[in-house]
Order: sequence, then structure tokens, then C-alpha cells
Amino acid sequence: MKTFIKDFKNLVKLRLTLLVVFSASVTFLIGQKIQIERANIDHINWKNWLILIVGGFLVTGAANCFNEIIEKDLDKLMTRTKDRPMPAGRMTTGQGLVLGLVMGIIGTRLLLILNLETGFISVFSILLYAFAYTPLKRKSPIAVFVGAIPGALPPLIGYLAALGHTTEFEVMDYQIAIILFAIQFVWQFPHFWAIAWVLDDDYKKAGFRLLPTTKRDKISAGFTLASTLLLIPVSLLPTIYGFGGNIIAVVSLVIGIWFAWLAIKLFMKLDIDSARKLMFASFIYLPVVQLVLLFNLN
Repeated sequence: MKTFIKDFKNLVKLRLTLLVVFSASVTFLIGQKIQIERANIDHINWKNWLILIVGGFLVTGAANCFNEIIEKDLDKLMTRTKDRPMPAGRMTTGQGLVLGLVMGIIGTRLLLILNLETGFISVFSILLYAFAYTPLKRKSPIAVFVGAIPGALPPLIGYLAALGHTTEFEVMDYQIAIILFAIQFVWQFPHFWAIAWVLDDDYKKAGFRLLPTTKRDKISAGFTLASTLLLIPVSLLPTIYGFGGNIIAVVSLVIGIWFAWLAIKLFMKLDIDSARKLMFASFIYLPVVQLVLLFNLN
């Protein structure tokens, strides 16, 4: 049983999946609070929140499962992935395919309960991640841009799920959904590139080309720094567009400057230690910004 649990955690990439689910669940609550303020609903629908969490977990797990099926032979070449269940031989690709399909079908069915948009976007996310981003990783650094799209869809999915089956969309709803997507989309770049910098030697064994120049050089570090600087004004959009308060603006500015400072240090030193600090900072940045926004809505 212990081995099965470990294999399942590796198969669905548990930490990544939980981050995705967290993002969607927080933005669902943001959407619900906005609906309450408009007097469209009386209280947060916790049942739908749980449906989103379970459905989102299964759909994300399915996408990661398909990714590992496609990359099974490549995972054998890398130190950090060679012990995953399929490359290690503890699970066949057929078993992985069945598990992925079951998770994907059940997860999508659950999300369709919330509304059609949530279900359809989730399916689109699976297809884009598994069948566009995954093969592109060996061909071009453009894979990071492609991968950032499904990576930024969870907050969009969460917000749309919060609207339920209403057909009364306001202009602000579109603005909020796009802004939530934009923050996570821009965040993906320093996040991806910091990871790629740290793991570049391992990635090269499988032929993955994820750094902007495919090398740990000044240009790659410059792109990473530029993305953290771009994230600062993007993170202020909730306050600029009037649905976020002053506290989220201050927090976003402070944590954004800190994030950018770590990217500056990477640009100056070009070392793995600086990239690792930036990588861990990226794990802190997104949850902090989303949680503070949840509690500082106008």
C-alpha cells in the first residue's frame, strides 16, 4: 500500500496538482464573494467548492498522467523522474492510460455539474498540456509559453465555476476572469525558468529545451528578470480595476519587488543557488497574492 500511494503521488505530480487545485479553489471563493456582494446568491456554495476541488484534482492528475505516458522513455534518462512508476516498470503504459482516462472522465463530469464553461475549459487544458506542451519541450523554448496557458487556466476555471449556471455575465466578470488568468500566466515564466535553470543538467539528458536560450546565460536570466518586473504592474490590476482593495496592492507591490530582487541576483550571479531561491519564492508568491486578494475584495 505504501508503494502504491507513493506511485500515485508521483503519477499525478501531487505537489503540482495541489497548487493547481488551490489556485482554482481560492478564485472560486473570490467569485462567490463577488456574487454575494451583488446579491445574486445568499452564501458560499461549499458543495460546489468541493466538487471543484475533487474534479480539478482528477482532471489535473489525468493531464499529468498522460504527460508521463508520453515521456516514459525520457523520464528514464533523468535522475529526478527515473523512479516514477512507469519508467521504473512498476506500472505499464496501458494501466497508466486507463487510470488517466478514468480520472479525466470523472473529473470532467464533475466539473460539468458546475457549468459547461468549466468542463470545456478543463478538457482544453488537458489537451493543450499533454499534447502540445509536452512534445514541444524537446523542440523549442516556446514550450514554456504554450505550457503557461494551461498553467494559468485554473484561476479562470475557478472564477467561472463560481458563477454557476447564470447567464447574467457583467463586463466586470470578464475583466476579473482575464486579470486572474493574466497574473498566473505571467507568474508562470519566472516559475518555469527558475525550475529549468536549477534542473537544466537533468533536463538536457532528455533533450528538454526550456530556458529562453537553452543555456544558463545572461540572456536567459534577463528574460527571467523581465518577467518578474512585468508581474508587478499585472498584479496591481485588481486594484486598478476596482475589485481589489489597497491592501492587496501593497502586498502585491512588496512581494513583487522581493521576487524581482531575487531575479536580479540571478541575473548578476548566474548561479544555481540564486535560481533555486527564485524557484522557492515562486511557490510562495502566488498563494500569498491570491489569498490576500480573497480577503481584500472591494
